[in-house]
Amino acid sequence: MTDSVNPDLANPRITVLPVQPGHPPFRVVEIDGEVAGAATSMTDLLLLAADAGITVHDLEDPAVVRWVGGGKLTWRRH
Repeated sequence: MTDSVNPDLANPRITVLPVQPGHPPFRVVEIDGEVAGAATSMTDLLLLAADAGITVHDLEDPAVVRWVGGGKLTWRRH
């Protein structure tokens, strides 16, 4: 039996892009390849997901969320 690549891991529905400058700083959130909005916190991210009909149980699950330029605790530029 061979291992197959799980396509869900390669293409999670939610992508959170790097922190952008602003007051407050924010991260652009894409859902299903489309810009869903800007998030300034995990709460904003969860609300954007809920608006798209996605319930997120684990923000660290790579099959659900792809974090670019920092993880779930990165909401300010370094």
